Amino acid sequence: MPKIVTLLPSATEIVCALGFEDDLIGRSHECDFPASVTRRPTLTAPKFKVQGTSAEIDRRVKKIVSDALSVYRVDPVLLRTLGAEVIVTQSQCQVCAVSESDVEAAVANWMGARPKIVSLAPYKLADIFSDITRVAIALEAPERAAAVVARLRGRMDAIALRASVLESRPTFACVEWLSPLMSAGNWMPELAAMAGGRNLFGRVGEHSPWMKLEELAAADPDVIMIAPCGFPIARTTAELPVLSGDPRWRELRAVREGRVFIADGNQYFNRPGPRIAESLEILAEMMHPEAFHFGHEGTGWQRI
Repeated sequence: MPKIVTLLPSATEIVCALGFEDDLIGRSHECDFPASVTRRPTLTAPKFKVQGTSAEIDRRVKKIVSDALSVYRVDPVLLRTLGAEVIVTQSQCQVCAVSESDVEAAVANWMGARPKIVSLAPYKLADIFSDITRVAIALEAPERAAAVVARLRGRMDAIALRASVLESRPTFACVEWLSPLMSAGNWMPELAAMAGGRNLFGRVGEHSPWMKLEELAAADPDVIMIAPCGFPIARTTAELPVLSGDPRWRELRAVREGRVFIADGNQYFNRPGPRIAESLEILAEMMHPEAFHFGHEGTGWQRI
């Protein structure tokens, strides 16, 4: 079996779901699921300070990008020492994880056989399933992808079917970053529809759009989910006053009616891999608690 390196969390989860965890020899600094992968060597690191508020992180990242620099570094020496044969990275977002160009630069001076680079680029739900298949093909096990994708589709389609017959269809907004305010695009509108909601911001297959609080107030959604990319629940809760301190926020219907929720944006939603099914389950619990209960409240999400 090939020696595999995964440089973003969703790739690690895909490789493990396909049954190749034992062949995983290295990972990114963010790869932490399943927990057993944290024993593997870490090959990446951010070039910016990850502590601080969302506004501070936004400024640091934008400064690096404006200087035409990569946001992350890859350890080329360790990568070569480990003897990586297949490297799974991404080309969807230059600020979310190590990019394909970062990996190409890290292996540029290799002598002899170079590793196979598999670059994932999920923009919509179908792309996530396609990426699982592409990884499996690169690992010469396409039949494993068929089984994994079938299980995921089965779980998700069952939720969508059940939600489709419910009487209510609440309007929904997802906050993917707090300062500046950002909504969620890509696969999130599809998940919202499958969970029985009507998404108000962001379009399927397009990058997440910036959003103003005035726009959120004008739309006045029934349900709001706050799930900043890379933030666990505790970190989002600590920064919530950036929204809750604004009088316009307190006047929102979802706030008044207790239908604002914080979700783990680090473990779910922003990881386009096998746990996209759990992300849908979380959304369904939020939007239709009378119909869905998967047991994610308190771990994957919580009420405000």
